[in-house]
Amino acid sequence: MLSFLAPVADTAAHGGDTPAWAMLAYLASGVFFILALRGLSSPATSRAGNRNGMIGMAIAVVTTLVTHDIANIVEIAIAIAIGAVIGIVTARRIAMTAMPELVAAFHSLVGLAAVLVGWAAYLNPAAFGLLVGDSIGAVSKIEMGLGIAIGAITFSGSVIAFLKLSGKMSGSPIMLPARHFINLGTLVAIIVLTAMFAMASGPAETMPLIVAVTVLAFIIGFLLIIPIGGADMPVVVSMLNSYSGWAAAAMGFTLGNTAMIITGALVGSSGAILSYIMCKAMNRSFISVIAGGFGADDSGGGSGEAREQRPYKQGSAADAAFMLEQAESVIIIPGYGMAVAQAQHALREMADVLEEKGVSVKYAIHPVAGRMPGHMNVLLAEASVEYDKVFELEDINSEFAQADVAFIIGANDVVNPAAKTDKSSPIYGMPVFDVDKAKQVFFIKRSMGGVGYAGVDNDVFYMDQTMMLLSDAKKMVEEIVKAMD
Repeated sequence: MLSFLAPVADTAAHGGDTPAWAMLAYLASGVFFILALRGLSSPATSRAGNRNGMIGMAIAVVTTLVTHDIANIVEIAIAIAIGAVIGIVTARRIAMTAMPELVAAFHSLVGLAAVLVGWAAYLNPAAFGLLVGDSIGAVSKIEMGLGIAIGAITFSGSVIAFLKLSGKMSGSPIMLPARHFINLGTLVAIIVLTAMFAMASGPAETMPLIVAVTVLAFIIGFLLIIPIGGADMPVVVSMLNSYSGWAAAAMGFTLGNTAMIITGALVGSSGAILSYIMCKAMNRSFISVIAGGFGADDSGGGSGEAREQRPYKQGSAADAAFMLEQAESVIIIPGYGMAVAQAQHALREMADVLEEKGVSVKYAIHPVAGRMPGHMNVLLAEASVEYDKVFELEDINSEFAQADVAFIIGANDVVNPAAKTDKSSPIYGMPVFDVDKAKQVFFIKRSMGGVGYAGVDNDVFYMDQTMMLLSDAKKMVEEIVKAMD
């Protein structure tokens, strides 16, 4: 019933002969995928990286279609056409602020595809060349079980991530009682059931086991993500990206498809490395992220209790414009608030006006700013900000001591000095920008009532050199630009 979802397995993986040109084509597609990852490592080469990825995927798909006995090429062509239309329309209509949830949604589709392909292989093993005698081989069953399990975890986890990122579900951690024991027990059960599935024979024995693996995997994906808070979402997105890659690689082994193995391994390993980099940027371990996100501890200030009212300075757009024009160097720190307000174009216009007046303007990007890896870089690139003006934390943090103005727009946790001074803070140890060393700080946020996703107050609000600009980020920046004309 589901066999049309995937091509017949590579004949070489099951004792046949694969044409030499096909193996070379798969190798070429793998090279293009590696070049794609290399290109995507920098905004300056990201377009070339995307093109290389598209070329590699086209080679892999065409090679698979040509070298396999396709049951119904018309159905496959229709499916490809429908997917292409949906992809093009979505890419053109989606707002950049919605990119994190779009990425999560795409990850869920990859996971679901792995589950469907795994089940298709189980229901029709002969079409996939998986039969050893009258039953599926034990090794194939292990590959199939792992692929289905990882795919199901990716799907349900990505759905929860999508709901949190899109605001359809609270971004705060949802802490279940005894969640660690439940999660560990469920994972152990999945592993044991997969082993039993590999050793079982006949549909009567294998069907209940593979159904149990699938259901438990869907459940554990849900349980793993709901305790994770919004501040950890960049790590979650990269982690789910890694899961989707490993799911594809497992299905590649099941299908005997070299291109899927190469692609899945590249995506899985790159996602894992990115998750490690993101965790390092927050000075947190991967396990601590999975165990529960920022704000999970009521002592962190995110419980909704009334905070102490402290004096602060509030300024206007005219005040900010005057001081910005008098400055020699300005460092802009964007955050998720900029994305929500879609203020990146107005911000670039403000920077252009300042540069025309002889002011040096740079952008400081924290690795976990926004809701997915590279979120701020994508928004600034959309606004045509030159790449050589955008700096990572370790490259620019030392310059705040010489900066005349630190201009914070919609960021909070990544500039909070509590990460350096308050051991009881949930963000303690996370590297943050040293904005407190700048001569003047402008901080744009909607109101003093809100806190960042970590749920903690920010001493920067109350510093002597800080002027709070309480307004919608886009509206405030546009007013500053008008005041400078």
